[in-house]
Amino acid sequence: MSAATATRKGARWIEQWDPEDEQFWENGGKQTANRNLVFSVLSEHIGFSIWSLWSVMVLFMGPEYGIDPAGKFFLVATATAVGALVRVPYTFAVARFGGRNWTIVSALLLLLPTVAAAIVMEPGTSYTTFMLVAALTGVGGGNFASSMTNINSFFPLRKKGWALGLNAGGGNIGVPVVQLVGLLIIGTAGATHPRILLSVYIPLIVIAAALSALKMDNLAPVKNDTGAAKEAVKDAHTWIMSFLYIGTFGSFIGYSFAFGLVLQNQFARTPLQAASITFIGPLLGSLIRPVGGRLADRFGGARITLWNFLAMAAATGVIIIASTQKSLPLFTTAFIALFVLTGLGNGSTYKMIPGIYAAKALAKGLEGEEAASYGRRLSGASMGLIGAVGALGGVGINFAFRQSFLTEHTGTPAFVSFLAFYAVCFALTWAVYLRGQAVAPAEPVQAEAKPQLGYAQV
Repeated sequence: MSAATATRKGARWIEQWDPEDEQFWENGGKQTANRNLVFSVLSEHIGFSIWSLWSVMVLFMGPEYGIDPAGKFFLVATATAVGALVRVPYTFAVARFGGRNWTIVSALLLLLPTVAAAIVMEPGTSYTTFMLVAALTGVGGGNFASSMTNINSFFPLRKKGWALGLNAGGGNIGVPVVQLVGLLIIGTAGATHPRILLSVYIPLIVIAAALSALKMDNLAPVKNDTGAAKEAVKDAHTWIMSFLYIGTFGSFIGYSFAFGLVLQNQFARTPLQAASITFIGPLLGSLIRPVGGRLADRFGGARITLWNFLAMAAATGVIIIASTQKSLPLFTTAFIALFVLTGLGNGSTYKMIPGIYAAKALAKGLEGEEAASYGRRLSGASMGLIGAVGALGGVGINFAFRQSFLTEHTGTPAFVSFLAFYAVCFALTWAVYLRGQAVAPAEPVQAEAKPQLGYAQV
């Protein structure tokens, strides 16, 4: 025990941390949390850029590469899938190694896919090699899970919506930024120089790792709780929120990876024309994510999520009309609006997670720090799993597009399936979290004896 404790001593380890104590928070806790948030955002931002690297690389892959549209959709789906799966171990790595320490390691791991892509990115490379290198970029997707788990521990419940939204939104912006850099390179050097893009990111990765080492902290009180993990897996709310997160974040990352390919294959856009548009949606979707968190803090995440899914369904309906009428302006406008709504929903759904477990704590009759501790344990344990399952939605979107273009040579059937999915998400949100303003299922006698936090406020 003493040896284990000794490994958590040092200048970058914080031994005591209680953000729910307002005096602690105002007397230095807030400043420490905000500093860690800033550098967490930086590292996660670079991680998202590398995870979405192949959404740009495929724009450089002209006919000389010999890869058809279905093959390109499969490449980006591979990157999405690996990024989703590694989120689970990345979540537990924070408590095992420390938030600062794992941020350094996870940032340096981004060098593997970036350097590998620089080596193989040329015509004549086998498709299998491209697929393996695309799979390596999945490590960038894992950064989100560890970063969100880490930042969740730094902030009090009343600030989590904004903090988590800002952390995730700043990371999400890595998607449009890498697409913007790709656009700049295609517009100046041409679509035959992908290695320039990679040479930009290699030093940025090293800088992010160095700043994490210098500016971030580890929280000694944060430890992996296998009991909480098992409880989270058994809890129905973990899987319900995973399903809803497929609809919001799964849509965001799936569309981010696929937008350029859809424009190229459905509307015959050149790589430059596609790249000049694709960054807009992810950029706006990323910027609005903290707004979704802030609105959820004020009005309740369930309410914001409910109406957001309705709006997503409406935007998808417009996309289907534009797709059948072959109207590029209407298609692009509606698609960008859909991106904005995915970002808004990302913030509101993630805010719901700590709120749900706070409500469950009250329903169990817990109070004060005991209730706060229960909420932190369960929300932290569930976040990695929810993030992983949600990201798999991006895989589904790219596979849906792949099949749609293979069979119908258009993305319309895929959009019809997305519309149906958003309708299910709307119904599920209302039925579980808003119908009758229900509270968490727990012991009936205790639930009636205590004031409850309804799910409409989560």
